Amino acid sequence: MRSVMMVSVAVLGWGQLSASQLAAQTSHMAVDYLPSVEYEGGKDLLDIYMPENATDVPVVVFFHGGGLLEGDRNVGAGVARRLTPLGIGVVSPSYRLTPSVSHPSHIEDAAAATAWVLEHIEAYGGDPDKVYVSGHSAGAYLAALLGVDPSWLHAAGGSQEAVQGFIPISAFLYVEETAPDRPREVWGADPAGWVEASVSPHIRSARARMLLIYADGDAEWRREQNERFGAEVAEVGLSSVQVIEVPDRDHRSLITAINAGDDRIGTLIAEFVSAR
Repeated sequence: MRSVMMVSVAVLGWGQLSASQLAAQTSHMAVDYLPSVEYEGGKDLLDIYMPENATDVPVVVFFHGGGLLEGDRNVGAGVARRLTPLGIGVVSPSYRLTPSVSHPSHIEDAAAATAWVLEHIEAYGGDPDKVYVSGHSAGAYLAALLGVDPSWLHAAGGSQEAVQGFIPISAFLYVEETAPDRPREVWGADPAGWVEASVSPHIRSARARMLLIYADGDAEWRREQNERFGAEVAEVGLSSVQVIEVPDRDHRSLITAINAGDDRIGTLIAEFVSAR
């Protein structure tokens, strides 16, 4: 089949697209990834953005941020404006939020959405063998947890091995350190539950490809968590995790400025995808 995986970024070596092709995009909005349930506020829905006439293109599942308390999947439209011209599709799911639910509902929804993409994205022009999972802030935490703990995708009927890589952007990772400053409704009040919801128990088995991105303007604790996770994975002899600091950005502008002329996120994602 004809591939449209042609990109304007030279590093990918996928050719060039005309100006009209760069602007072309096909959207499929409010697709139900959990048809057996109906969550309030459409939290069981996702939006799909694909390059026009897409065939077998790589796809990034992108989870919005908001501390697991707020935010919505509309942020995916801006991410898609950056990535679809590079020949990369974007799927932006909603997921249930606190206070309506607590952990593990957020990660269960993220796993269900990812499993749906693996099973169904080919019908929309995506390649199920080139699916990546990303997100920003709380969404990055969900992406990271899916990347270190295969049990979540397995329980949802998917497979961590079927995902080609995970790209958390400005994530918090060590819930046992983050939870004390967050509402107790998110992860509960039991410190043992905080550890269970963290990356900590999975450091020695973190074999999935991961690219962690954070901003030079991120809070010090967040920068430290990202760097520590990369170092701890390396210390146990694994080489699956790469950590990159992006200059001239803060926690919000990593995503709100993703379509600015000096953006690096889109290029980093495209390089990660092309290096598969």
